[in-house]
Amino acid sequence: MAMSLNVTIRLKLVNQPGMLAQVLAVIAAEGGNLGSIDVDSVASGHVVRKLMVEFSEQKNMTSLIAALEEIPGVEVEQVADRVLTKHLGGKMEIKAKREILDREDLSLVYTPGVARASQAIVDVPELVYHLTMKGNSVAIVSDGTAVLGLGNIGPEAAMPVMEGKALLFKKFGGIDAVPLCINVHGIKDIVDTVVACAPTFGGINLEDIAAPQCFAIEEELVKRLDIPVFHDDQHGTAIVVVAGLLNALRVVGKSIDKVKIVISGAGAAGVAVTKMLLVTGARDIIICDRNGAISRDNLSKVDSKKWLSKHTNERCVHGSLPEVIEGADVFIGVSAPGLLHREDILHMAKKPVIFALANPVPEVDPKEIQDIAGVIATGRSDFPNQINNVLAFPGVFRGALDCHARVINDEMCLAAARVLADLVPLEQLSAEYIIPSVFNEGVCPVVARAVQQAAVETGVSRKYHYEENEQSKLLVFPTV
Repeated sequence: MAMSLNVTIRLKLVNQPGMLAQVLAVIAAEGGNLGSIDVDSVASGHVVRKLMVEFSEQKNMTSLIAALEEIPGVEVEQVADRVLTKHLGGKMEIKAKREILDREDLSLVYTPGVARASQAIVDVPELVYHLTMKGNSVAIVSDGTAVLGLGNIGPEAAMPVMEGKALLFKKFGGIDAVPLCINVHGIKDIVDTVVACAPTFGGINLEDIAAPQCFAIEEELVKRLDIPVFHDDQHGTAIVVVAGLLNALRVVGKSIDKVKIVISGAGAAGVAVTKMLLVTGARDIIICDRNGAISRDNLSKVDSKKWLSKHTNERCVHGSLPEVIEGADVFIGVSAPGLLHREDILHMAKKPVIFALANPVPEVDPKEIQDIAGVIATGRSDFPNQINNVLAFPGVFRGALDCHARVINDEMCLAAARVLADLVPLEQLSAEYIIPSVFNEGVCPVVARAVQQAAVETGVSRKYHYEENEQSKLLVFPTV
């Protein structure tokens, strides 16, 4: 996979007219996309400038440096990768919530005072949510087998991604998330490892674990643990897709129970999106994998695809993705780039809804179909309607943690999807605005409340309410 490159180039230029213009001309000729230009220092004979430059491919960088050094009066002092610089030393640290200023503080937060907190948890186990980090902590668990668009790169290489996910938990949900990249890969080994670590955490977020193993891992963990287990690649994606689709169908004036939906991708995201669509009311869904339409008269050996076969494509339609998409009202791509073209979209129903979510290159180029599609959504931030999981998982976990939920069930996920859709006011709803921005500060609190309410209504909330006893000044946790 070709990777883009974002760099800061520090140049020492002879201080004379026209030097910067020559540099900019070379950058443009080498395919660089220029960002900001800053003056670092100025002397009588030279000026030092820092230029931010982005390339679509790394190989352009070598060519640019050579070309710059050929310009008389230009000296390349430093080239720094802006992405790697942002990751130096990691992106996380441990920060204390209680200060230790003297001997008394030490005796309260550690021995002998800490024994009081431990004994309280022995007496009332639910106190662990209030007297430790458990009540606001999530483990981000990955074995590194399905990382972004990189695939099976291993747990060490997965760490930057999981650290980044932890930052999003904190930024948008106020949740302390800990990357737990594990060097075990069998279903049983992963499950046993997570179960062993679970007492520390209030929830488990499974991340970037390859299908079909991820399904069995989540299912077994849900059985064995009494805290929420959430595979974001499945349920986070499904929540945001359904939220966006509900609004997209409002824009084009269609009903979810009447439209024909074609989904490309039968992995973790494709399966979860399908399941949530069925719960939401969709009736006509066809799933395509790399071999074409999945149907019940040609059952796969993979359990997840068997389930899809039995619950979708009632007419047993066969054919490739471009063939089965004919007449469809909705296309949802959670698969691979460049699978469809303008001609394929022209064969869909009028005002089709296109969710081309492969990243960074969508299943179909949005620019090719802007005049055809009723609504277009992608996974990218440089197009309208970004379908981004950060709209879901912080609020879902915030709600689940706040009510001490035992699980995150379908009702909680559907509640999150519906309230997320409703955050876009009807009077503002349009083809280019079907989903809130990830920086909308109202998203997490609203999603959290909806999730918490659904947890209470479905009987999976077990929160203890505490009150201060006026006589003993001890925390009392009566059940409700």
